[in-house]
Amino acid sequence: MLPSAAMKPQSFAYAAPESVDDVLELLGRHGADAAVLAGGQSLVPMMNLRLARPGVLVDINRVPGLGRLEVRDGQLCLGPTVRHRDLETGTGPGELGHLLARVAGHVGHLPIRVRGTVAGSLAHADPNAEWPVAVTALGAVLVLASRSGRRTVHAEDFFDLPFAPVRAADELLIEVRIPLPGAGWGGGFAEFAPTAGAFPTAVVCAGVAVRDGVVAGCRVAAAGLGGRPVRLPGVEAAAAGRPAETLATAARAAVDDVRASRPAAGSQHLAALVAALAGAALEQAAGRATSSASSAGGAGWT
Repeated sequence: MLPSAAMKPQSFAYAAPESVDDVLELLGRHGADAAVLAGGQSLVPMMNLRLARPGVLVDINRVPGLGRLEVRDGQLCLGPTVRHRDLETGTGPGELGHLLARVAGHVGHLPIRVRGTVAGSLAHADPNAEWPVAVTALGAVLVLASRSGRRTVHAEDFFDLPFAPVRAADELLIEVRIPLPGAGWGGGFAEFAPTAGAFPTAVVCAGVAVRDGVVAGCRVAAAGLGGRPVRLPGVEAAAAGRPAETLATAARAAVDDVRASRPAAGSQHLAALVAALAGAALEQAAGRATSSASSAGGAGWT
């Protein structure tokens, strides 16, 4: 562990462990005084502004195997140093891979995507970011490791308050598990941001399963409605059993979902924006699900 010299952030010690056990030992020893460095695209700017002031920076980039991206037990499993760019280039499987590439392509600018990590974005828990809403829509499970063992948390339960997920100070987000959908499934993603690469105002991600031209399953989540990504139950209910070619009209129910989440004055514009984004995401998802079902001769929902 090396001491720091004078610089923009508050002084900190730097550690570059070479095993998961060493990472967990450091996190267990230093607790809330430690911060994990994977891509650093959120952490380092916050440190430079002194919004984050870790006493110890734990760099996990030298730990072998943490960049794994593999299919296992019916799930796509991502290690904590999988970069946005790894998914943007289409290394994920099938229709799920296509959706993840689309999500990754909306994250910041290219230099950020090359260095930043999916797990880092999730651990940062920006309520308007792309990955938290995507894993919520996809029903992902997050694996947290500490010296005392491992536990799993569903994505919907992981994001508690803005920038404050349920990860304890001594835990490392060591794996993201996304269920693999079957044939007849498609995903869609849409966001509104003031400029390309800027922080989005609202984001919607959808997954749709189609059987015999009819929606057999649907999950939709949105960001921008508060301190965490949320499912849109009204949209999901309106989509169920609907012909795939008319699915976009189910997005009208997003207005009621937004009003339920944001009853305060001024939510009318946001409701219209989320409904428009939901319509675009559902239209994408339905089109890809229909094509997937036709090419595979069936439908599935995992």
